[in-house]
Amino acid sequence: MIATILLATALVSLAELFAIATHNNIEARSLSYSTLLAEQKIEELRALSWGFDATGLPTTDVTSDTATDSPTGGTGLSPSPATSLQENTDGYVDYVDQFGRKVGGGLTPPAGALFTRRWSVTPLPTNPNNTLILQVLVTSMRDRGAADQGSVGRLPNEARLVTVKTRKAQ
Repeated sequence: MIATILLATALVSLAELFAIATHNNIEARSLSYSTLLAEQKIEELRALSWGFDATGLPTTDVTSDTATDSPTGGTGLSPSPATSLQENTDGYVDYVDQFGRKVGGGLTPPAGALFTRRWSVTPLPTNPNNTLILQVLVTSMRDRGAADQGSVGRLPNEARLVTVKTRKAQ
């Protein structure tokens, strides 16, 4: 009888540990995927033209539509509104499906979207003509509540990456 009680207690504890481990694995997978999507967008923005031409004049891509992969009709590296990380801002948001494919941009998420990627392009205050601060925030499709207010906090399972892009000769 005592052995049965001890065995039952051990099995219940083991089942709880299994449930906790499964939950933690799901959270880690979601965070890894969000980080991968944020890195993908950062690299896409860093690949846009921001340098000097052969005559030494600055060149800037301000027309690529990075929300839909179109070479024209977008904002490129144009400075973003101050609230582009806090709310869906046309030209500074895209939506991604479960396979990491873009399913569109705009203010309203299209069908099949599981993640929202918002980004901001801000000139560096001390060198605005030659340096940009690029930020990307990847969230799942849910209401973020107070996290979208003020400094735009990062919630669990979300990724926020920041990088700097400077002009260089091409």
